[in-house]
Amino acid sequence: MFASPLSAKQSMPYSAAENLRQNSKKIMKIWEERARKEVSASVHQDSLALQNSLPLYLEQLADALSPQSEKNPAQIAKIHTESVRIGKRHGHERAGYADYTVSQLILEYHILRQVVFQVLEVETPLAARERDIIVDSIEQAVNDAATQFSTTLRDIQEMFIVTLTHDLRGPVNVVKMGTQLILRRLERSDAHLDIAVRMVSAIDRMDAMIQNLLDASRLRAGQGLNLEFEECNLNHILKEIVEDLNFSYGERFVIVADEAVTISCCRKQLRRVIENLANNAVKYGTSNTPITFTLRQSKTRVSLAIHNEGEPISPETQAILFQQFRRAVSSKEKNGWGLGLFLAKNIVEAHHGTILVESAEGKGTSFIIELPNLADS
Repeated sequence: MFASPLSAKQSMPYSAAENLRQNSKKIMKIWEERARKEVSASVHQDSLALQNSLPLYLEQLADALSPQSEKNPAQIAKIHTESVRIGKRHGHERAGYADYTVSQLILEYHILRQVVFQVLEVETPLAARERDIIVDSIEQAVNDAATQFSTTLRDIQEMFIVTLTHDLRGPVNVVKMGTQLILRRLERSDAHLDIAVRMVSAIDRMDAMIQNLLDASRLRAGQGLNLEFEECNLNHILKEIVEDLNFSYGERFVIVADEAVTISCCRKQLRRVIENLANNAVKYGTSNTPITFTLRQSKTRVSLAIHNEGEPISPETQAILFQQFRRAVSSKEKNGWGLGLFLAKNIVEAHHGTILVESAEGKGTSFIIELPNLADS
């Protein structure tokens, strides 16, 4: 006897796409059991939160496994777009859990790939084309999820930094004003005067660190810094800075300058750059040696070099000096976030200038700022 068309159809094996749809719940059950054993962060999640977008991903994978002849170009593009969206959604949700790391996120997908193959190949091995589609799809999902995980985590960290630094400004300002009030009431002969001066200096450094974090967050968000340009006499600015430095560190600062160097600048921000470079020269230079400010101008450019004696900066360290949160090995025990030079570079570039470092054995270290001359602005 011949088999009826219906019975013949019933005896045909499922396609990989149909098989995946039929067994998606089984796949998720096995995956969850393994994930709870192998992914440490998963133990804190209930079943729904743990699986989140993965069932949707399996549905998209089933669409990708369906025969190519059943899909037109628009459908293929839609499958890819939806797959990317689901991968990013998974990464976004995982970044919201404090215990998850990107490594654990990737491990989840590796487990999923193993379980998919395990379930789909119970009866018949998958064709080479089907295996390639599954592997490529999961690798793309890993990339999409990991990228979104990193982006979301960065956004969360940025929001935390902005909130923290904003909230810190209030109490820091209260302490600063209180300490300054105490300082005004102390006589020069009072034994506590030096302590009060050090306290004000420490509060100023703390306030500067908070401002650096806020400004770095603005730059990362693409907002830029608030710069108000005006005509600035660099000779006067340098003199003011050196007077303040002499008060804190003693008479070791030397100015070598052309006369009447005037540029268009944001006085507050440019002074901040110079002070940062000078403080670095104090921290990393040889103690009790001169720190020299050399100010020169040509018809089109103004150059300011801040030089200190001491051990040179290696070429490897020079390559990362102006990156945020990157610091030289020698600076590990110093105070700060590793944001000063990153912000200095951005401020100088906002003035249409450049900043670079020159450092060599026996010659010390110079940070050189070049800015447009006022006549050329």
